[in-house]
Amino acid sequence: MTRVAIVGIAGRMCGRIAHLVHEAEDLDLTGGVEFPGSDAIGKDLGELSGSERTGHHVVDNLETIVSATDAVVVFTAPPDPTVTAAEIAGAAGKPLIVGTTGMSPEQIEAMTSAVKNVPCVFAPNFSIGVTVLTKLIEDAARILGNDYDVEVVEAHHRYKQDAPSGTAYALAEAAARGLERDLNAVGVYGRHGDTGARSQAEIGVHALRAGDIVGEHTVMFGGIGETVQIAHRAQSRDTFAVGVVRSIRWASEADAGMYNMRDVLGIS
Repeated sequence: MTRVAIVGIAGRMCGRIAHLVHEAEDLDLTGGVEFPGSDAIGKDLGELSGSERTGHHVVDNLETIVSATDAVVVFTAPPDPTVTAAEIAGAAGKPLIVGTTGMSPEQIEAMTSAVKNVPCVFAPNFSIGVTVLTKLIEDAARILGNDYDVEVVEAHHRYKQDAPSGTAYALAEAAARGLERDLNAVGVYGRHGDTGARSQAEIGVHALRAGDIVGEHTVMFGGIGETVQIAHRAQSRDTFAVGVVRSIRWASEADAGMYNMRDVLGIS
């Protein structure tokens, strides 16, 4: 039985992860962490996840429960607490699953350093379908080549705090790899005003925020006389939670190192 602690457990995403972990026969939901002052502090973990009571309660410091944990899941907004959680989990030798988006390069570097001696699965999107999509986008970009313009459009609920989404970045990076381009050099994020003609090399990324959209991503390859679109639409957050549960099981058996969902699924 793998004991799991979730940092950010009161969030929408973590609530579904907690529910699936609690329902899994080989996993045990034993820890939940929220920021100091949160209304969730002291509540039973099952109460937050819509499951039966667990007898374990939400705390405000991972350090107090990490010794009784076999794996740590982290989804936080803002991302600062993710680095702290990584430092605690790494020092305790616990596998880490991180789905926090909007992290700066400096934060990612600090997190990577903190978990260098444990397995860590870090992904902007844990959907199995989206993970397959990144492979399809990379292959399509390579095959279609420079004659097709690439645009990525994502849509999420009104409460999402970062834009574009981490998944949109990942899809744009997949296209850039297929085209052997540097996304840092060719990425264009939204357009407004007199932008001039589109350059052949640029990869456009655009964000929409409305209502309660769980997550929609479309990659467009625009050529002369035709347009190819590859899309993914999440109907519920369970699509991501299922991938997190799969990652917990995978990371529990993995060697130390930084991994992503393509590693979990065995996609080269």
